[in-house]
Amino acid sequence: MNIKALFKLGYGVYVVTSKKGDRINGQIANTVFQVTAEPPQIAISCHKDNTSAKVIEQSKVFSISVLEKDTDAGLIGLFGYQSGNEEAKFDRVNYKIGETKAPVFLDHTTAYLEAEVVKNVDVGTHTIFIGKIVAAELLMKIHAP
Repeated sequence: MNIKALFKLGYGVYVVTSKKGDRINGQIANTVFQVTAEPPQIAISCHKDNTSAKVIEQSKVFSISVLEKDTDAGLIGLFGYQSGNEEAKFDRVNYKIGETKAPVFLDHTTAYLEAEVVKNVDVGTHTIFIGKIVAAELLMKIHAP
C-alpha cells in the first residue's frame, strides 16, 4: 500500500475554536467537511489529546475559520504548534465572540461557520465532531496588523 496516495486528497487549512466558560481555545485543522445540506451540517476531526477537543466536548459548540492560501506561517504555527494550556493565543489575534459564544477567528479568514455539536464519533486517536451550522458568513480579506 502506498500511503502517499492520501497526499492527493484536497483540503484547506482552518482554525477551529471553541469556548467553555472563560476558557477559549483554538487549533489548526485540515479535516473539515460538509456532512449534509439539509440541515446544513459539518464535521471536524480533532486529536483527543488537544485542548480544543476537550473544550468542544464540554461546550458542544465550535467555529471554523477558513484561512486564505497565503496565511502567514507564523500564525499557523501559533495555532498549530502551541498548546492553549501554555500560550494565550487569542491575545495576539483578531477575533469576535460568535452566535454560539465560540470565538470566531478573523485574521486571514475568508469565511467562517459556527456549529452546535449533534454527535461525537470516536475514531481511535481522534474524535469526529458533527455539528449543525447555526451561523456562517463570507468575509473580505482581513489581515492582522
